[in-house]
Amino acid sequence: MGENIIVNKSEDFAVRIVNLNKILRGQRDEYIMSKQLIRCGTSIGANIAEAQEAQSDTDFIAKLYISLKECSETRYWLKLLYRTEYLSENEYHSICNDASELKALLTAIIKSKKQNMKSV
Repeated sequence: MGENIIVNKSEDFAVRIVNLNKILRGQRDEYIMSKQLIRCGTSIGANIAEAQEAQSDTDFIAKLYISLKECSETRYWLKLLYRTEYLSENEYHSICNDASELKALLTAIIKSKKQNMKSV
């Protein structure tokens, strides 16, 4: 089976979120926002993984929409962590760029799948 870019990128992103959570909780004594961040930041990949076993094209799209919503929530918590100075500007922009890339990929996949469904 070939390489699945969205699966790989979402797993890599989840690892970054877990590692960031360790820093936030361990070194920066932040426990509330980091809990929200780890929940939504790792959920992106979990829903993408579920989509790989979707029962239908509609189910596949629904799972990816959940990932897209979780990606938006993740970006919200990252921004809040940055604005409250738990994240440096470099940390924020680095991980936010990854989240933006995931959002763009998810949007493109959903759009493509919907167009394919219409043409069948």
